[in-house]
Amino acid sequence: MKKILALVLTVMMMTVAAGCGGGATKSSGSGSGSGGKQITMGFSQIGAESEWRTANTESIKKAAEAAGINLQFSDAQQKQENQIKAIRSFIAQGVDIIAFVPIVETGWDTVLKEAKDAKIPVIVVDRDVKLSDDSLYAAKLGTDSLSEGKKVFDWIDSYMTKENKKPRDGGSQFNIVILEGTVGSSVAIRRQEGFKTEMEASQNASKYNILASQTGEFTRQKGQEVMESFLKSNRDKIDILFAHNDDMALGAIQAIEAAGLRPGKDITIVSVDGVKGIFQAMIEGKANCTIECNPLQGDLLMETAKKVLAGEKVEKLVYVDEGIFPADVAEKTLPERKY
Repeated sequence: MKKILALVLTVMMMTVAAGCGGGATKSSGSGSGSGGKQITMGFSQIGAESEWRTANTESIKKAAEAAGINLQFSDAQQKQENQIKAIRSFIAQGVDIIAFVPIVETGWDTVLKEAKDAKIPVIVVDRDVKLSDDSLYAAKLGTDSLSEGKKVFDWIDSYMTKENKKPRDGGSQFNIVILEGTVGSSVAIRRQEGFKTEMEASQNASKYNILASQTGEFTRQKGQEVMESFLKSNRDKIDILFAHNDDMALGAIQAIEAAGLRPGKDITIVSVDGVKGIFQAMIEGKANCTIECNPLQGDLLMETAKKVLAGEKVEKLVYVDEGIFPADVAEKTLPERKY
């Protein structure tokens, strides 16, 4: 009787185990590829040079976790050779997909050809690349730097007219100084190009003169240093500062105050990004406007990666939404900002 009971129990346990799958079947969860396994993404970030970049990195890390994607993250520390090394490491690891923020526009053809030969798709994030063959990447997503530069000039021109501003040196032209981003980076090239193109096409072009333009490397410290040098030679001539990012503008504000001038009043300050720090500066009357460059690109990246790996058609170029925030909306808008 005991033997019969033991046999029945054994059969029942085997049946239950078979019904539960015994843990042998693979889950096709949210981070799974077409083969049912978890997606692994190799991602190379340029560094952590600003508030904006930190927010961009956090967005990507959080989105990968939420999507169930295994993110292999690499910080290039502002060096292209580090990014190329990281991409080659991702290829050697056999990741499913590679994404990267290119530090500069050029010099990517060889390593991206290696990724293509390994049948690993690539997504370009945030910045642009110049390639001999556009098939070397599956999609580019991020921000429209050319449009951002145009928006900066349009806002400046409208503001100077509306406020009936006059050149500080008593002349007929507003003198502009520009803090450029990293030399060779697509975002610096496009923002500068957009600004200049819009200025030259304006019916008020003759009212503006670019007095000086120099890289501040997208960092607060360098922005302060370069603004100090601008002020040493042209303290009483500068009417407008256009900074390619908010961090450089925040550094420049310190230099302007140290020179005994009033940022946002003596010198009109417009920058790009839309980080919390510049909103606080606008509330304090030390800056005039920021053109948004949205760093929250993580969800779009993960969604695009899944589509690429599933063989779905994706747009070659996708931009995130961006706005314009002058000082008069800063106090109301700051509590809503996510970065």
